[in-house]
Amino acid sequence: MKRTVLVSSLAALVVVVAFSIFLGTRQPVTDATDVTSPLLGQVAPNLSGTKLGGGHWSLASQRGRVVVVNFWASWCGPCQVEAPNLSSFAWQERNARVEVIGVVFNDTLDAAKAFSAHYGSLYPSILDPGGAIANRYGVESPPTTFVINARGRVVVTLVGAVRLSQLDSVLKRLRA
Repeated sequence: MKRTVLVSSLAALVVVVAFSIFLGTRQPVTDATDVTSPLLGQVAPNLSGTKLGGGHWSLASQRGRVVVVNFWASWCGPCQVEAPNLSSFAWQERNARVEVIGVVFNDTLDAAKAFSAHYGSLYPSILDPGGAIANRYGVESPPTTFVINARGRVVVTLVGAVRLSQLDSVLKRLRA
């Protein structure tokens, strides 16, 4: 009986250690995934709203510029990871006819303002009360990012935390 308990305990320990090593050596997914969207190649749906700090923003007023639309929420872990990348990108492209706009996804105003202040957002974000904008874009969860070309057409849809190098690569393709 003691031998059976000892063998079972050792077997369980081996499984736990092996599983721990497996989890510890896995590389996390750190890139957003380029996904097929029904919006690709289409004129981007209407996008306008009240900015977190006040004032109004609209996609229609951005024609002639590349626009990066990022749906985010304060409670979203990957959004916290990508926030510095989006701010860096917005700062890097601020004089290059590229606009970054955040869309607050299913979040409270206070939490969104706190998130924006904490991560030092260098781009505006608009509110999406009731999720009307997210519905038009087919967004199911944050973070989801759309890149809209200067003619107002959706050219890329990225799901997950976006990296600066991914956005740079998209811009390079658009400028080629």
